[in-house]
Amino acid sequence: MDDRRRPRLGYNSYMLDISDEQFDAIISQAMDELPSEYIERLNNVLVTYEDEPSPEQRKQLKLRCDESLFGLYEGIPLTRRGNGYTFVLPDKITIFKKPILHFSHDMASFKEQVKRTLWHEIAHYYGLDHDRIHELERKSQRT
Repeated sequence: MDDRRRPRLGYNSYMLDISDEQFDAIISQAMDELPSEYIERLNNVLVTYEDEPSPEQRKQLKLRCDESLFGLYEGIPLTRRGNGYTFVLPDKITIFKKPILHFSHDMASFKEQVKRTLWHEIAHYYGLDHDRIHELERKSQRT
């Protein structure tokens, strides 16, 4: 499952300079800010980051050159696991630094997008599809 964003007017040609250590700390902070019941129930999930999606990931997801990927969940969602789901490698959530930097105009918007992307990918772990995730995002924006 992925979180795609198309370039839009206002595309940021100036990027913040964020080290890997800072990015790791921002992801950790975002996890701390998400509802604890969702974080505590994550089981056998690796949360990591990369600068950008690999060529293989872009090809597998059929990303066009005008599409960016902020995050990616790779694994079997909880809703699709059966009794035989044992002895498996961890699911993986990857947050991609450079695409988020390209779309952020300051540190606050960068941190907010990291948090939204992390929540989006965790939602895939729980079995939510894009339609349901976007519905929940719209509801939370209204409140």
